Parts: sequence; C-alpha cells; structure tokens
Amino acid sequence: MKTNIRGDKVEITKSMKNYIEEKLAKLDKYFKDGEVHSSVVVRVKNGLQTVEVTVPTSRFTLRAEESHQDLYAAVDLIIDKLERLIRKNKTKLEKHYKSAPEFEMSFDYEEELDENKDNEKIVKRKNVECKPMNEEEALLQMELLNHDFFAFKNLDEECVSVIYARKDGTYGILNVK
Repeated sequence: MKTNIRGDKVEITKSMKNYIEEKLAKLDKYFKDGEVHSSVVVRVKNGLQTVEVTVPTSRFTLRAEESHQDLYAAVDLIIDKLERLIRKNKTKLEKHYKSAPEFEMSFDYEEELDENKDNEKIVKRKNVECKPMNEEEALLQMELLNHDFFAFKNLDEECVSVIYARKDGTYGILNVK
C-alpha cells in the first residue's frame, strides 16, 4: 500500500512514518487488485494526537479517524477500526460489487477555506462529485466513510439524494428534484 502521510501543525518524523506505514501494510491482505493508495493526516490539538486515514479504491472509500494522547496508540486504534469496518462490510461489498457496473464509487472533493471571513458561520466548504448509485450502495458508502450522511445521484429516483442516519438508528433520504 502506498501511503501519503502529512502532518497538520506537527512534523512527521521518520519513526512515525515507518510505524504508520508498517501498520497500514496489515490492510494489504484485504485488497486483491492493484496497488491501493492511502492518505494519512496527523493533527495535534489540545494535547490529543488525531490520526485520519482515507483509503480510496476504485469502488469505495474507507475513512476513519481516531484521537489519543499517544500517537502510536491512535494509529493502533485506527488500524483496528479500519479492519473491523472491512470485516463487517466484507460480504456486502463482495455481493454488491460482483455485479456492479464499472464506475468509481469513491468521490473526490476539494476543500476551500477562506480565512479572511472570520465572522461567518460556515467555516468549511467541500465540492463533491456525486457518483450515480442506488440507495443500498449509498448506505454502504456512508457506513464505510463513517459519516452521518452521504450525498449521491440516485439511480432509482433519478435525482440527487442525501441519505442520513436518524437518532433512532434508522435512515432517512432527502430527494432534491
């Protein structure tokens, strides 16, 4: 697995980089086809080390984030979390993508931060490229990203939809027509 590691307000040492790469290599056994690239961001805030890992593949995107006082413990926690996520959804992924049409399910986004506007309530913007999929695929992608919502082009309804997790543990869908 090829890994891009960067620090946000923290310098990544060689030993930190080696440890993260070694731990991420444990995930290689889950990916059969080709080389997989991962992106790792390490942040420090209020004494907590936060590690965020994103693994985009040709069909889906895995994402997890963990915080701990010790960076190495945070890396261990995030690898465990990613492995659990893969194992939990392995049969769904295999069933779903054996017959799926050939298109990427992951999405690319660009972050735009405008630091000149300190008084605005909106502090972050993302431009998201929506991929066409059905509601079941969108739910799976939302779970893999570990998000509370997911926007997608709904193949069934022929519109843009947002699937979201409700407080009672069920899911809802907003259709934009």
